[in-house]
This record gives sequence, C-alpha cells and structure tokens, in this order.
Amino acid sequence: MQFVLHEVLDAAATLQGAGIDIDIDTIDGVIEGAGDFCARVVAPLNTVGDRDGCRLVGDTVVTPPGFKKAYDQYVAGGWPAVDCDVEHGGGGMPSTVGSVIKEMLASANPSWTLYTSLSAGAYRCLNANASEALKRRYLPNLASGKWTGTMCLTEPHCGTDLGLLTTRAVPADDGSYRISGTKMFITSGEHDLAENIVHLVLARTPDSPKGTRGISLFVVPKRTIDSAGTPGDRNGVYCDSIENKMGLHGSATCVLRFDNAVGHLVGEVNKGLAAMFVMMNGARLGTGVQALGMNEVANQKALTYARERIQSRAPESRRTPNQAADPIIDQPDVRRMLLTQKSWSGGSRLFLYWLALQVDLRKSSADPSVREYAEDMLSLLTPVAKAFVSDRAVDSASLGMQVHGGAGYIADYGAEQTFRDTRILPIYEGTNGVQSHDLLQRKVLSDGGRRFKQFVEMVSGYAQTLDGRQEMDLFRVALITLAGEIDTLVTDLARWAQDDDCRVGTSAVDFLNLVGYYVLAYFWARAADTVLQLGDQATDFHRQQLAIARFYFDKLLPDTFSLLVRARSDTRILMDDAAIAF
Repeated sequence: MQFVLHEVLDAAATLQGAGIDIDIDTIDGVIEGAGDFCARVVAPLNTVGDRDGCRLVGDTVVTPPGFKKAYDQYVAGGWPAVDCDVEHGGGGMPSTVGSVIKEMLASANPSWTLYTSLSAGAYRCLNANASEALKRRYLPNLASGKWTGTMCLTEPHCGTDLGLLTTRAVPADDGSYRISGTKMFITSGEHDLAENIVHLVLARTPDSPKGTRGISLFVVPKRTIDSAGTPGDRNGVYCDSIENKMGLHGSATCVLRFDNAVGHLVGEVNKGLAAMFVMMNGARLGTGVQALGMNEVANQKALTYARERIQSRAPESRRTPNQAADPIIDQPDVRRMLLTQKSWSGGSRLFLYWLALQVDLRKSSADPSVREYAEDMLSLLTPVAKAFVSDRAVDSASLGMQVHGGAGYIADYGAEQTFRDTRILPIYEGTNGVQSHDLLQRKVLSDGGRRFKQFVEMVSGYAQTLDGRQEMDLFRVALITLAGEIDTLVTDLARWAQDDDCRVGTSAVDFLNLVGYYVLAYFWARAADTVLQLGDQATDFHRQQLAIARFYFDKLLPDTFSLLVRARSDTRILMDDAAIAF
C-alpha cells in the first residue's frame, strides 16, 4: 500500500497540489491504525459470520455473534467519519485514504464490512443532492456511524431495468411523501447494529412519465425522526425476508416492504436516477475496492499454504536435499497461480488508488481543467474498475482454492469461503455485462472516443518517455503496440455499430477486458519504472514488484491477442437462434 501510494503515485504531493492538507506520515498513521482494527477486531469474525449467518426474528435481523460489538468499536474509533466532511463531524480525510481503509475491511471480513460501505454511499448521495434541511437531519448521523444507509433500487419484477419499477410516492399535505412498494436484494436493509437505517429509495410520483424519466429519489428512515433529530416509532418499512445466499452469510440481503412509509424528496421530481448515480457510481468503485481486498486475502491464504504444504518433489534444480518432498511453492504451476493472483491484486491496487486520487482531484482541485480531466477519467474507467477487477478477484479466489488442492474444497482453510463470498461481485451494482455495455456504448462510442483518447494519450505519452531505456523496452513496446491495436478496434467497432444493433452487445465484454488489461499494464509499467530508478537502493520488496510486473507482461498480457480477435467476431454467429433452439 505504501509503495503504491508514496513511491508510484506520490499521493501526498498530488493531494497537496489540490489544496488538501495532508502528508505521508498522516496517511500512514491512519492506515496503520485501520489495519490494526481490521486484524484485531473485524477479521476474527469472518468465519463466525459465515458459519452462523443472520436470522430474521419478527421484523428485525439479528446479525452474527460479535458483529454488534465490533460495529460499536468501529463507531467509537471514529472510523465511519474518516473521509466525511468536517462540517458533519467527519475527519475530512481524502477519498484516497478512505479507499485504502475499505480495502483492508473487505480483506478482513466482507460480510461485516457491507454494513458500513453503503452508509458512505448514502452520505455522499445526500451531500450532493439533498436540501440543507435534510443534510442537517441525516449527514452527521451517517458520518458518525450512529445511523447506517442503504440503496433501494431493485424490485422483484425488474432487476436492473429500473424503468420498470413500480414503487409509488404519493405527496402528503406536509410536503413529505408516502412510499409504498417492494424492494429486493437490499444489502443491510435490516439489522441490529445501529439505532436507525436511512433508506434511499427510487419511486414514482402519481403523474410521473413512464420509464427512467419518471423516477424520483426519496430518503426514508427505518424509524421516524422527531424535530430534535431523535428516532421514534417504526416507519412503514418492514423486512419480509432475508435471502439464503451462496456466500456473504453474515451480511443481511433483504426484501423490504414499504407500506405508506414517510419519506422526503431528494433533489428534483423525476430526476432521481441522476441523483442516485452519485451513490451507484460510488458503489461500483467500492465493488472494485472490495474485489481488491478479496483478491489480496485469497492470495495471502494460498501463499501461506503453498509455503507450508510439503508434498511431492520439486524440479531437480529446486529440490531440498535429504528430504522426501518439497514445499509446493517450488512447483512451476503453483508459482503461476500465485503470481497471477499477485498480478491482479497489485495491478488493481495501483489502478484503484489512482482512481481514488481522481475522486479527490475532482472534488478539491482549484484548476477547472484538472477537475474536468478527473471527471472524464472516472466516468470512463468506473465500469472497468467494477467489472474487470471483480472478475479477476473471482479468478484469484478460484486459483486460491486450486493451490490448496483438496484442502481448498473444505471449510477448514477458508479458501472456499473466500470464493463463495467473492462470487457475487461480478453480479451486483449492475452485472459486468451491463458495465461492459456502458463502457463501450456510453463512455467510448457516444462521444467519439474523446475520453478514451485522453487516457490512451496519457499512457502513450508515458511510454514515449521510456524510449532509449533498454531495461524498460518490454513495457514500452507492449504499451505502444496495444494502444495502436485498441485504437484501430474502436474505429472499426464504431463503424460496424452503425449498421449492426448487436455489435456493441457482441463485443462489449471482450472490449472491457481488453481495456482492463491495458490499464493494468500501464500501472505495472509505472511500478517497474519506479523500482528500476531506485537502482542499488531497491529492496527485496522492490525487486519483487519488478518481478511481478515482468510476469504480468510475459504471462498475462498476451491474453489481449485473443480478446482483440473475439471483439471482432461476427455477431451473426453469436445471435444464430439455431445454436440455442434446443
């Protein structure tokens, strides 16, 4: 983490340039404290949460043993408020620091962490869109963690297609609304950790137009709030059931019924989807960070096992004399799996921390051009952060099980729990197919590739600076070559899509993965460059990062050749009804 923040990205200087008063020692102090909390308090509850799960008792969800005490410690330590605004009682830390903390929380206990993560999103959404009165009512309590938040979009009949939602919001005489309808797959929709839960709900007013143009956003608390800001009686919000899931057993995923519940409009009528996108995009970036945390813990478990497991003889050049077997880490294929995990986690960390810096630059920089560039990069790359990183986390968790062999398939070692917990990531916050379509159609083709060209120009400009440095030729040539291939592909896809309405859907997933490989290649090249410039001052850790970067370019980046071919495949073959008729 420190290597990425301080040596590769120079985060403190970047933040200071945006007017944020922070230094390296402050950043390190906060993340060291968070790491201690995660290891000492949160991580020991991971297996407990998986084993015991949540229980619905009446209309209240009882969380696994120890979850409530850990949450109380989390609040007492001020951790929910670290990157919230000072005016709401927050610590005022940049989002970059908050992302590092969220990664550690996800590694330690993803189920428990979900009770905290959507609260941060609700805070940001209300801060960006709510009236001053609503901000005063909700933001200090969300910042402190005294209250938690949710995001209520999906309904049983419509899934991702929010234009079909039917939850209704009827105006009342006092300026509030009465919300009625059913929402499903609501993470942390009901629990016993906090005194109130703040639901952000998409609904329709009686005279709203059809489709997404008729959606409004409402804030609906679990308990009504009096004039002094104190929670009172139960509002008309009820948990009808909790989902029986493959993983994340300690996280309550709820079916919520809103029955004439009192809510208040956030922003303008019929502009709710735009307002909610603040939370949705934050959740997509958060999914990437969660995936990074899960990737990291999958690798840590596999690496520990591979070092300790003595089984079979290694290749002769790696054998330990006078013993019957060797650690499996000396098997080439085990090395391949471990280094693949490390490539995904290290590259994702470089990428996601850089994106977190863009969030801070967008918010705080005094330079309009810097803010605009940061916004462009976030708009372009958020789908990649969500989809590419989460798919790689699933790959990594699967590899972790494979490294464990038979031990990976049983519960004792935790590898199978990591896989089960990780598998949801490509599904929620918009499936990865949806993210791929968003990237290609809305973020690349819709503006003639303007934003994408900005990113490619940044990478290509960096690659040109490596000219003449023989030790960086591997990285420079690959970046320049791949940039040309992707540029030609984008031009062709734009032309083909004009006459083929299936073209985007056929090519989108391969295109997003291609961009993901390219993005991580850029950041691994920067990491390698950082190490090589240290010369004799490089430590064993630095040399490890250089070795992983070389592995990524040698073993993983060649996958882009097949992606380039598949992205050009004939849509008629994919859409041929004969292939699925039976």
